Amino acid sequence: MCVFLVSKLLVVSNPLADRFYEGGPLFMSLILICLLLSIFLLVRGFLSLKKDILKSKKMLSLAIDSSLLGLVLGFLGSIIGLITAFDTVEALGNPDPAIFAGGLKVSLLTATFGLFSFVVSRVGIIVLRAMQNE
Repeated sequence: MCVFLVSKLLVVSNPLADRFYEGGPLFMSLILICLLLSIFLLVRGFLSLKKDILKSKKMLSLAIDSSLLGLVLGFLGSIIGLITAFDTVEALGNPDPAIFAGGLKVSLLTATFGLFSFVVSRVGIIVLRAMQNE
């Protein structure tokens, strides 16, 4: 009965989780860690804004670095995905265009997630920087 329930749970599909695993769990997980770290650092920066402005500026600096790391990891994953897609094309000789398009889609998912994490972090960075300058 338990195996049946587990297999039923695995059948349920989540489009965001599907895209996450299509992009490659390694790079997508690293980008997610950078996004969560940036959000954590921004929250700490906002909370320490009134008490300790130096700590708030340090958290801002670390959030900037973390957001840039997420962006760069996204593009690194994209380049590695493109190399893998071209290796597949080279191995197959004359592949079906659907196979090639699938490889390109997978390679762009990490860049898209890296850009998303960068933009979300940057919005928080801009707001925190504006509040620090008041």
